Amino acid sequence: MTQTPANPTPETAPETVERPERDIAGDVVARVLARAGTARAEGGTQHSIHDGEQLELAERTALRRVANLSTELEDVTEVEYRQLRLEKVVLVGLYTGSGDAAAAEAEVSLRELAALAETAGSQVLDGVLQRRQKPDPGTYLGSGKAEELASVVAMTGADTVVIDGELAPSQRRALEDIVKVKVVDRTALILDIFAQHAKSREGKAQVELAQLEYLLPRLRGWGESMSRQAGGQVGGAGAGMGSRGPGETKIELDRRRIRDRMTKLRREIAAMAPARETKRTSRKRHAIPSVAIAGYTNAGKSSLLNALTGAGVLVENALFATLDPTVRRAQTEDGRVYTLADTVGFVRSLPHQLVEAFRSTLEEVGQSDLLLHVVDASHPDPEGQIAAVRHVLADIPGIDQVLEVVVLNKVDIADPAVVARIRARERRTIVVSAHTGQGIDDLLQLISDELPRPDVSIDLVVPYHRGDLVNRVHLTGEIDLEEHVETGTRLLGRVDEGLALELNAAAVRA
Repeated sequence: MTQTPANPTPETAPETVERPERDIAGDVVARVLARAGTARAEGGTQHSIHDGEQLELAERTALRRVANLSTELEDVTEVEYRQLRLEKVVLVGLYTGSGDAAAAEAEVSLRELAALAETAGSQVLDGVLQRRQKPDPGTYLGSGKAEELASVVAMTGADTVVIDGELAPSQRRALEDIVKVKVVDRTALILDIFAQHAKSREGKAQVELAQLEYLLPRLRGWGESMSRQAGGQVGGAGAGMGSRGPGETKIELDRRRIRDRMTKLRREIAAMAPARETKRTSRKRHAIPSVAIAGYTNAGKSSLLNALTGAGVLVENALFATLDPTVRRAQTEDGRVYTLADTVGFVRSLPHQLVEAFRSTLEEVGQSDLLLHVVDASHPDPEGQIAAVRHVLADIPGIDQVLEVVVLNKVDIADPAVVARIRARERRTIVVSAHTGQGIDDLLQLISDELPRPDVSIDLVVPYHRGDLVNRVHLTGEIDLEEHVETGTRLLGRVDEGLALELNAAAVRA
């Protein structure tokens, strides 16, 4: 990782950046993506027997870039007709603290940015870190460091610079003018990944709304974009009263269209909410407990859902591989039915536009009976992941009433000392490996123990024509004795209050 001091002295500041020749595809990428657990592993995605056929993953990876192809071939059929060109990017991080701890934290964040860039479909060439008291209001890095960055970009042949932070519109324009290539920030990169991976109608609408909220203050106007639309005498002559005056510029028209589109998307998302609320109300009416799975992106939430239920949802060693919530039905060993909901993953500095757009989806977590907070125990900074997730969850209504269990996943490759350190700090933890199956039985038992149990005792006879009530007792209640008598089915056990009222109303009177 290339680090530069904030204010180099004239004696040490070189006029040009001199770097030794090296294999860009080899040691540079290895240096930027150094530690296991922070970027996408070289071995690719590993699946367990619970993940199913992974047809969605096969579809996502169907088009691959073929390297070193040339048109100088005898057989023209060997030419690749459609190549997938990967953007070549240089990563830039900035940290304000001092000491090794601050630098290490900045490097972890930059490696995460590298994994984000790879997930978005780009090739990471180099990464630089700068320490300074605060970001420069003009160019984010300062004019001198921006010139050095331009030299790095020119040397590596990159076509994009990705900043590990959020840039103001003016900072982005000023930096682009210096480095002469496209500049994007962390927020734009995450929004791009969400746009690629959203599948459902609601997910696509939520991502588009977040993108438009990000784009609105960043529209750029120059040349024709600043021209007036039929104002003054032209407008008066052509359209009469109400059209005279300076007229709107094209950029103002674009802003108005974006606002109109945002209003329409908000209405569409609001119209989709009743369907989800109806399903949630139905589960509550039938007293079906719910378990929510939340956690940092790529912590193994989908793998854990597959291990617990055999859902077969997409599993990929990539950040934000799955976005659309998945709800599956499951049963405890004693036959009680509950639901498992896999939610969208979180990340450091998750764009507030996405938090707002996915708020209706995150409500599933706040209304659950049990929260499984999945943590990648093999990550270099698991405590930072826990803090980032809880920062987002804190804004969800009702989350303080939900019992949280920290599930330390990937313990088969984790440092035992790190696992012991986290278990000492957290109140309720459990150690599992969704890949090998270690601890899954213990987790299932924990879910069974922590789910709310029915508290109303019953001892009654249900007539045979009300078999639907008997079935509901099997699904949501606890039965100590069931026998068939002349007038119906005698049940002895415990159910929730609502079902108890229905049973008493239908019971055979002696």
